[in-house]
Amino acid sequence: LDSLISKYEEALACPDVVGLIVGTRPDCMPDTLLDYFSALSQKKFVMIEYGLESTLDRTLTRINRGHTHAESEEAIRRTAARNIYTGAHLILGLPGESREEILHHADILSALPLTTLKLHQLQLIRGTRMAREQAEHPEQFHLYTADEYIDMVIDFIERLNPSIVVERFVSQSPKELLIAPDWGLKNFEFTAKVNKRISERNARQGRLLNPPSSEPVLPGM
Repeated sequence: LDSLISKYEEALACPDVVGLIVGTRPDCMPDTLLDYFSALSQKKFVMIEYGLESTLDRTLTRINRGHTHAESEEAIRRTAARNIYTGAHLILGLPGESREEILHHADILSALPLTTLKLHQLQLIRGTRMAREQAEHPEQFHLYTADEYIDMVIDFIERLNPSIVVERFVSQSPKELLIAPDWGLKNFEFTAKVNKRISERNARQGRLLNPPSSEPVLPGM
């Protein structure tokens, strides 16, 4: 704990640094560290982002995450209960998940006290176990085209609680490491395409929210 806090304080001491956004795992947030972040959030901007990747335990086991979805929910609720802004990361398109199961992630996350969400497409990276699995069993993977993924993202956010700020739709791995999918689009270009398709479809976040969320919105949101 002392080592972590010294790193955070070193960062906060830099000129013009106004707060911290800490990305971590849902099984790596002890109450003692939350106590520190809770006190810090009274003076500085603080957000904690948890890598969930999926809400399905069978997927979390398959990709060797080492935690359950129940642990993810517990970490999110403990953090938000301290009035700390709370974010999540999710990968869309993990092996073994149907399109409907992917969209159902939105239903589950909508009932949680999340401030933000970052979405990422599944990317196969050279030298990884998943890249080897895809090469050996390509039938177990569906690598979405850009257009397929755009439509899925829009379907996803239409089921997502509108109080959750979607910060990102895609991620971008270094080209020399990426096997697939290689869409040839920068993040801002992809976002522009999403916004254009949203307009064409007359879509809006939360239009198909199910079930309605009873979670309070965090202060300032």
